[in-house]
Amino acid sequence: MEPFDITVIRKGIRERLSRRVSEEVPLTIEVNGNELVTLLSSPGDLENLVHGFLFNSGFIGEASDVKSLIIDRDRWKVAVKLAGDGITEDMLFKRIYTSGCGKGVIFHNPLDVIHRVRIPDGFTVDYRKIEEFMGMFQTKSPEHKETRGVHSSALADGKDILIFRDDIGRHNAIDKVIGEALCRGLEFENKMILTSGRVSSEILSKILRCRIPIIVAAGAPTNQAVKLAKNVNLTVVGLARGNIMCIFSGEERIV
Repeated sequence: MEPFDITVIRKGIRERLSRRVSEEVPLTIEVNGNELVTLLSSPGDLENLVHGFLFNSGFIGEASDVKSLIIDRDRWKVAVKLAGDGITEDMLFKRIYTSGCGKGVIFHNPLDVIHRVRIPDGFTVDYRKIEEFMGMFQTKSPEHKETRGVHSSALADGKDILIFRDDIGRHNAIDKVIGEALCRGLEFENKMILTSGRVSSEILSKILRCRIPIIVAAGAPTNQAVKLAKNVNLTVVGLARGNIMCIFSGEERIV
């Protein structure tokens, strides 16, 4: 966070204050010597971000596919060495800029994933646990409390919040969580993602890529996200705040 002198008008009274603002950096990812993408992101947990982004974009299948990862914080560049070629012209052709904060980008059409996957039944969560998780989640970020400038995401099982990450972009925050989970070797089939943002189709495709059965959001889903979630048997809980939540698909997993 960086401090700035600002003017605040409160109840008609003007005053000068110092306020810290969330940082934004242009992070360029190079794969096997080729520039892949520049993400606008927060400067923390960059290794998580790169692992999660590469996995969700289809460039890696597991953390061990990354042979080396070097972060240059002076130039905000990450040099990644992958097994094999890593990038194909076909994947670059499918680059899609998303609706996310921080200029999100994915390298596939969400429909390509949707048509190949269906989430199995089995994992369920008590609705009271979701209320508890979201209460904890919404107060867990010191940076959001101070700046209101970041989104948050978390990975939870039926008992605890396991991973929590912040970023200026909701897509990046989810990538960071998934990247850390990959590096820890965690399984996704009995987990849920929590997010402070809305759930659009590209967010849903990230969750589906991991076979995570439940996403819980403080924001609302889009119509396409709900339709796609119903097609693949994925549970979408939106507008989850306090003792209220709206289940848009996969109601049977929330007991």
